[in-house]
Amino acid sequence: MKKYLSKGFTLVELLIVIGLLGAIALIVIAAINPIEQSNRARDARFKADGGQLISAVERYYASHSKFPWEGCAAAGCTTSSDVEFAFLSASSEAVGLCGSDCSTSGILITNDELKTEFLSRDWVSGATADKQIMIGKAGTSSASVYACFIPISKSERDKAATSTPSKVHSLSFQANGTVAVNGACTTGSDTNWVTDLCYVCIPD
Repeated sequence: MKKYLSKGFTLVELLIVIGLLGAIALIVIAAINPIEQSNRARDARFKADGGQLISAVERYYASHSKFPWEGCAAAGCTTSSDVEFAFLSASSEAVGLCGSDCSTSGILITNDELKTEFLSRDWVSGATADKQIMIGKAGTSSASVYACFIPISKSERDKAATSTPSKVHSLSFQANGTVAVNGACTTGSDTNWVTDLCYVCIPD
């Protein structure tokens, strides 16, 4: 009578394989870093939306010879193109995206410079500084309009802080009409970007 021996993995061998697979999975997750990838995607989206806001404001100026915040009745409005427009949240009525509140369209949307989908962006209803896009302009009509946001990805923060000159702004203006670089905001290992209001602006 022949004896048939069943062949298979032992419990020890299975545990070793499972352990190796777990170690490989941890290495892959660490390399991919899904949280950092998500933060990068968010920063890229804020940059893209900020760029579209700037373009909409400039198109509006080209068509109407004035900025959305000139002569309006909302808080933060100015009287002429040569008056500084201090940084305000993009959801402020003076910027032109929102009407009296963000359930109604502002002047940039009613003039077809932006799509109504912008009203549903998460930064429109952002309650804290790190969840908003800020818009501002220095005190000359030819000065650039800036869109600024607080980055949350480590890669964006490192790139901004280590560039020469640094691309981290405190949202204050210089006498020559440019945005101050590292005004009150200095970056280092102990920097809290949200508390210290350290922004990255476009155009940089």
